Amino acid sequence: MRTLVNEVLTGGFKAYEWNGNDNNGISVSSGVYFYRLRAGDKTLTKKMVLIK
Repeated sequence: MRTLVNEVLTGGFKAYEWNGNDNNGISVSSGVYFYRLRAGDKTLTKKMVLIK
């Protein structure tokens, strides 16, 4: 698992890039991964595909 951002952010467009490493810096395999966005009491979970 990898946490990219864990802080309160101001409104507006934000972009973050995941380099394919986990929290220990180890490269993860190709496959389907889930990401979660939370804003107030709303949560959005989606999936993405990592192809190496």
